[in-house]
Amino acid sequence: MKALLPVMLKAVPTRSIVLSLLLLVSNAYGLPVAGIYSERVPVANESDAERSQAFKNALQIVVVRATGEQRNLSHPAVQDALENAQSYVEAIRYFSETVIPASTRQANVPQLALPGDTVERSVDENPDGLMLDQDQQRQAVPAAIEQRFIEVEFSSVLIERMLADAQIPLWGSNRPSVLIWMALQDESGNRSLMTSDINNDIVDHIKGFADARGLPVLFPVLDFEDRRNLSADLVWRLDEEAIRTASLRYGADSILTGRLHFTSSGELVGLWQFQFQGDSETFDGFSTDLGGYLNGPLERVTAQLAQYFAILPDADLAASAILRVDGISDLQDYSALIAYVGGLGLVDSVTTSQVAGERLELRLGLVGDPQQLYELIALDRDLLPIKSSMDVSSGLLHYRWTR
Repeated sequence: MKALLPVMLKAVPTRSIVLSLLLLVSNAYGLPVAGIYSERVPVANESDAERSQAFKNALQIVVVRATGEQRNLSHPAVQDALENAQSYVEAIRYFSETVIPASTRQANVPQLALPGDTVERSVDENPDGLMLDQDQQRQAVPAAIEQRFIEVEFSSVLIERMLADAQIPLWGSNRPSVLIWMALQDESGNRSLMTSDINNDIVDHIKGFADARGLPVLFPVLDFEDRRNLSADLVWRLDEEAIRTASLRYGADSILTGRLHFTSSGELVGLWQFQFQGDSETFDGFSTDLGGYLNGPLERVTAQLAQYFAILPDADLAASAILRVDGISDLQDYSALIAYVGGLGLVDSVTTSQVAGERLELRLGLVGDPQQLYELIALDRDLLPIKSSMDVSSGLLHYRWTR
């Protein structure tokens, strides 16, 4: 195990950078998630006992991120790995950040902006609009503290081997994107679409969940086009066709739509709809706190996507496929294609079988079947399918290289 050099600048995990970029409008398709096997956790000090517990806490998060499902933590093999978490560590780094404790934030800052609340308040006003004196202003500003963290990098090889031996499917780094729409209704019946500037508490919670799970999330920009195509009432009704049409511009692989009603008694009640692969399902939502209300559907769709795309390497299911790719015009294209194909979790081996002009044929050894490979490639934009000569059932996949 090696220690990374300390860095004085505020550390930003690679995975967080990637997920922040996902919020931009684009034809999303599947999106690469970096930093799956690294995690940072807070520590009280740098003692051996504190470090050992931090290794275990970090490995729990990484296992769930790598597999997509919380339930895998109860597997005996995973339990054994958690008790010996240090043996999976490749590198560590300690650093400090100035943070605002969650308890302090909740005590000082309103956590929910309701649809009817359009008044912008500055720090020198209280909720009744009265001016605060200097002492009151200081009390209203959340107190920040210096928090020590340890960033842990785990061995992907060792973790993947442990999961394979335990017959636990592995979710690759190229993952389906989820576009999230939400309509909010206060106790007076006022409705609005969730926005990052007004409902930052909701957006921040979703971002935090997505970061921890390696789930690519997208939020609509809610510009004129969005608001013309989809009103708060349509989202509230979970109008499947209207939501699907308004979502086309984002090119997301799936759509999660929620409606949230804040009752006068403080309960959060609503309904959720998840669209994926042409199917749609609706399910209830209820909680007494925001985190509980949001975590339920997020856990559900993450597990569903992981179950669909996760791969369990199995020699009994080993197969081969021919990948025919047009548009390979130079050595750079060839190298990029080989690197891309070799990085697909389903591909065990790559052999060049034929080169003819700008067409390249690769023979692939798979740890699954060609249909799984077809669905995995469909998450990406680098290969455009040529369906006229595609025969997935016989193992012939034909594409044009578009990178």
